[in-house]
Amino acid sequence: MISIKKYAAIDIGSNAMRLLITNIVEQEGKETQFNKSALIRVPIRLGQDAFTVGEISEENIDRMVDAMEAFRLLMKVYKVEKYKACATSAMREAYNGKDVVSVIKQKSEIEIDIIDGKVEAAIIATSDLSNFFTTDKTYLYVDVGGGSTEFSLFYDGKIIASKSFKNGTVRLLNDMVNEVVWQEIEKWIKTNCEPYENITLIGSGGNINKLFKLSGKQQDKPLSLIYLNSQYQYLNSLTYEQRIAELGLNTDRADVIIPATKIYLNAMKWSGARQIYVPKIGLSDGIVKAMYHGTI
Repeated sequence: MISIKKYAAIDIGSNAMRLLITNIVEQEGKETQFNKSALIRVPIRLGQDAFTVGEISEENIDRMVDAMEAFRLLMKVYKVEKYKACATSAMREAYNGKDVVSVIKQKSEIEIDIIDGKVEAAIIATSDLSNFFTTDKTYLYVDVGGGSTEFSLFYDGKIIASKSFKNGTVRLLNDMVNEVVWQEIEKWIKTNCEPYENITLIGSGGNINKLFKLSGKQQDKPLSLIYLNSQYQYLNSLTYEQRIAELGLNTDRADVIIPATKIYLNAMKWSGARQIYVPKIGLSDGIVKAMYHGTI
């Protein structure tokens, strides 16, 4: 007997909004499968509003409403039976974040939960991370967003420590991350990683996914620190327009990819990691699995 459910996750980030529609395949005696049916990404940079002015602009509220109405119709067409919408850093910090949630609920009938950094890290950790863990090994999981970066340390498949820092790509682009924040991240990583040897990084987020795709590597192979550093230098040598024309980057990816790479490089340097694995996971995958397991 095979049963198929359709769940959807909406991730409202600081750089973009995503709708993930997933087929959940249940078969007696077999492990449940989570198969991506569709992924739609809309580049609405909410962090540009929230981190610089402190509120979501009227223009972006209108764009969010349009996007949410489109998401609702797509979920209807796909016959999605259950969904969850989560907003992260930008909506957390915008003083009109709750008002925006009310407007969207009224106009598109979609309910949004504004989640904090700890919940965000916990949801992401429920995704397929465990599949990448090897017994007795230590992993530093780094999820870089537009407004914040979540760090989680795992040993022997169990979470040891987790923390969210207000350091993300959109903040860095706007020169809104001071040296103190970098020092706090460095201290946290070094303190928590010190008892462990041979740490490996696991990276998630749109930017590291793009860097991995550009490498042409197979999904189960890691990127080296040397490769990531050379890519960082190469990206910095190109203009914004060249990154779009020569590398095929989206207009809203071509600028944030550089500060994102800097965060991953620093995390590798401070943890002593020489390799970074890039599984195809993120907040939207975690939301679907958390809904399925009844944890959100």
